[in-house]
Amino acid sequence: MDRPVDASQTYLRAAPEGSSGSLLGKALMRMLSPGGQQGLSILIYHRVLDHPDPLFPGEVDRAEFDRQLRLLKSIFNVIPLPDAVRHLHEGTLPPRAACITFDDGYADNAQNALPLLLAHGLHATFFVATGFLDGGRMWNDTVIELARRAQGEIDARGIKLGLHPAGTVKERQAAIGALIGQLKYLPLTERLEQVARLADAVGCALPNDLMMSSNQVRQLHRCGMEIGGHTVRHPILARLDLDAARAEIANGKRALEDLTGAPVRLFAYPNGKPGTDYRAEHVQMVRELGFEAAVSTAWGAQRGATDLYQLPRFTPWDRGRLRFTLRLAQNLRVPAERA
Repeated sequence: MDRPVDASQTYLRAAPEGSSGSLLGKALMRMLSPGGQQGLSILIYHRVLDHPDPLFPGEVDRAEFDRQLRLLKSIFNVIPLPDAVRHLHEGTLPPRAACITFDDGYADNAQNALPLLLAHGLHATFFVATGFLDGGRMWNDTVIELARRAQGEIDARGIKLGLHPAGTVKERQAAIGALIGQLKYLPLTERLEQVARLADAVGCALPNDLMMSSNQVRQLHRCGMEIGGHTVRHPILARLDLDAARAEIANGKRALEDLTGAPVRLFAYPNGKPGTDYRAEHVQMVRELGFEAAVSTAWGAQRGATDLYQLPRFTPWDRGRLRFTLRLAQNLRVPAERA
């Protein structure tokens, strides 16, 4: 996801962390969002790890997620996304409203995120790609786990993906970025075939417990969390023909409704960049299939009910309390993109 230029760095360099930094952060939030009526902020998470991962230092672990939830509660009115959609429609959105969402369906959402959400009395919406439940693995995680386990290098020249050093953390990170960059926008079938060939070339055992089980999805639902659609195989919709795209959206919705016994009301576009990963015709599909709203990965805050099927979301990646607060405030000032 592209990150907007950070106009607040002068504040960040001057401001201390700790209690005084916290007070300044709240003051800056008020300054950057006067009156608290700027709109709805929707946060995206993917995973909540047991411990920090050197390969992905920006991914939150349990301790960091706990800190972020405490901070969100202290600044925002954190509400369920279905309630936020209703408030947007009725024009009754509370000041500084925020929602928490998770994408893809990782097992640590149930293992680590859920207990912390319940402890804080907060709600989240989990957008689940159903094709990876019960032992499946997303293609990008295959690339990541291959790089994590590779011995010295990844030789993918035989499938025209190059030779990548993988002896250090930085080399593994570079290899992951290079391989995902080459594979991401291939047609779905070709991408999966190439990833399978890559796995064969590296030849190491890969985990099969990264994604949720069906029982974990039911657990989230029983605990009051919202379950949203995210297709079956997480394809880039804009790279599919229209019939295949509709089937991915509809079949994912149906599978989740069968699992939970409840209607699936919300949808998240895979990858989610307007105009690149999905287009206006996919927005129309989502409407026709009976969803009440949908979310993208465009930055910004939603203002009013102008388009409930392209609600913007963002990921605040900063770790310090003040920096995290400033990122939240800055997002309120970003105009959202539409397909």
